[in-house]
Amino acid sequence: MREVLLNSVFFGVFLCLAAFQISLMLKKRFKFAILNPLLISNLLVIGVLLVFDIPYENFNNGAKYISFFLTPLTICLAVPLYEQLNLLKNNLKAIFAGLIGGVIGGLASIYILALIFGLNHEFFVTLLPKSVTAPIGMGVSEKLGGVVTITVASIIITGIFGNMCGAFFLKLFRVKNSVAKGLALGAASHAMGVARAIEMGSIEGAMASLALAVTGLLTVVGASIFAMFL
Repeated sequence: MREVLLNSVFFGVFLCLAAFQISLMLKKRFKFAILNPLLISNLLVIGVLLVFDIPYENFNNGAKYISFFLTPLTICLAVPLYEQLNLLKNNLKAIFAGLIGGVIGGLASIYILALIFGLNHEFFVTLLPKSVTAPIGMGVSEKLGGVVTITVASIIITGIFGNMCGAFFLKLFRVKNSVAKGLALGAASHAMGVARAIEMGSIEGAMASLALAVTGLLTVVGASIFAMFL
């Protein structure tokens, strides 16, 4: 059985799709927040690879074809933003002020935690780009001298946490404005936050898409500045 899985180019694709489908079924059946499809599907994939002792390289031979679609999918996020173009124009100053504040707040929180836990410069810059999409975060971490693999892990954890708990915190702090909800999710949890925002509504999805792009660019600049503080 293991040899069949190792030699099959379709194994990675099938495992990803099957794990996500099972996760969706569990979420619909039990409706617990902890059964987030993104979290559960990742755990299922990791479990299968460990049980059958399958190297990541063999799994990725097929799974990489799913990753190929991430770029065009990200570009497609411009569609809901275009549909809300008038809303963007009418709230331009407030939106960009919020995004700048969100990026500064995210970077400052990492700086404060680094001081509290006594992190060195390497681990500090590793965690700085935790709230941006992986391609940008990996580039920022590598340029600043961080550990890229840990950066990727922090980005994934941040995204899953935001997808799972973002709506709860918005409700806790009584954030009711659709624009604010979308910006918060996109700025804090990158693509996974965008996915959660789209579930909330078209305005939330559009604003989260905007936040994903803008905060990525702002973080490139902001992380370079904050990296000099420690």
